[in-house]
Amino acid sequence: MVDRSIVTAKIAQIEKCLLRVREKRPSSLQLFLEERDRQDIVMFNLMQAIQGCIDLAAHVVSDEGFGMAGSMNEFFYLLQERGIIPVELAERMVRAVGFRNLCVHEYARLDLKKVYEVSSNGLEGIEAFVKVMVQRYA
Repeated sequence: MVDRSIVTAKIAQIEKCLLRVREKRPSSLQLFLEERDRQDIVMFNLMQAIQGCIDLAAHVVSDEGFGMAGSMNEFFYLLQERGIIPVELAERMVRAVGFRNLCVHEYARLDLKKVYEVSSNGLEGIEAFVKVMVQRYA
């Protein structure tokens, strides 16, 4: 059985990170490119929000006995296979995991335009995932 307190804590952390992204993301790409501190804050909170989704998915998959995931991506595919999230949302979350991996492993070579784009237009997938988890498990 899924532990609601863990779900609630993960969701609160994800939402806090998304709020920080919105607060610190400037209104234009140009401003973003000029402000290293904002870049770091936005990128860190994006990574944390995505990691929170991964952790939440892993918790649900484990507690529900949905199988073993061989990668972070597979947690979302396992949720999709069980009808917890739709295919399109699973794909969005897999792309989010890919973005998180770029941030973590390729930080020095990361395209800041892509970071700004994700922070401006890429939060909907995370929000949709959180909404499903709240409706189902919180």
